[in-house]
Amino acid sequence: MYESFAQVYDTFMDNVPYDEWAGYIIEKLKEDGIEDGLVLDLGCGTGQMTRRLRDAGYDMIGVDGSVDMLQIAREAESAGRMETGVSDILYLLQDLREFELYGTVRAVISTCDTLNYITQKEDLLQVFRLVNNYLDPGGLFLFDMNTVSHYRELCADNTFAESRDDCSFIWENEYDSVSGINEYDLTLFLKREDGLYERFFETHTEKAWEIEEVRQLLEEAGMEYVAAKEAYTDENVSSGTYRVLILAREHGKQKG
Repeated sequence: MYESFAQVYDTFMDNVPYDEWAGYIIEKLKEDGIEDGLVLDLGCGTGQMTRRLRDAGYDMIGVDGSVDMLQIAREAESAGRMETGVSDILYLLQDLREFELYGTVRAVISTCDTLNYITQKEDLLQVFRLVNNYLDPGGLFLFDMNTVSHYRELCADNTFAESRDDCSFIWENEYDSVSGINEYDLTLFLKREDGLYERFFETHTEKAWEIEEVRQLLEEAGMEYVAAKEAYTDENVSSGTYRVLILAREHGKQKG
């Protein structure tokens, strides 16, 4: 769960090409005839992707399980509304395994390896069932995941560190290739108003899912598996793919 890290999440994630990713998602939505209407951002975090899709004309709902991340998202939304007068985003504090909406949506997206944080098979299956339930007939589900190669080759048992003007972190990673569980201890140093630094500690756990296993769970949840591509490109997945984008479709509802 993101707590103290939420305060500096966007600072350390400033290398993520959100504009490029949003452009790709919007292109895929429009190719499917989804040019407006309700879209759910599942695991929306600080709302970086949510706001970009809102600005592209979609009525956005953001769901996340972190109070701290949603507080930052809502503050950014309030600031943007004052500046531009754009419509509100509905942010909901909910566990992804139990989320509830007021009706169906045209599409569901999930980015920044949110679903890798779902580490149990039955929990991931439940998330997929809920997505299928809340999608319009034939609605799209687009989500990215870190691959097994990402955890095995990039994360492994390495230690990472980064320092900025007002904050720094030490990331001590441990990957279990048998269970596929990746755990990292995150030590944060955040600058206070008095100029001193305060230390915080968090542990994060993710799961390296095989694409075939994800496909099976999607289909067990009643969805139609469409494709897996190297994330935010139309390239086929290879052994060197570290992030994959999976496309699925609602299945089972009758169009009205």
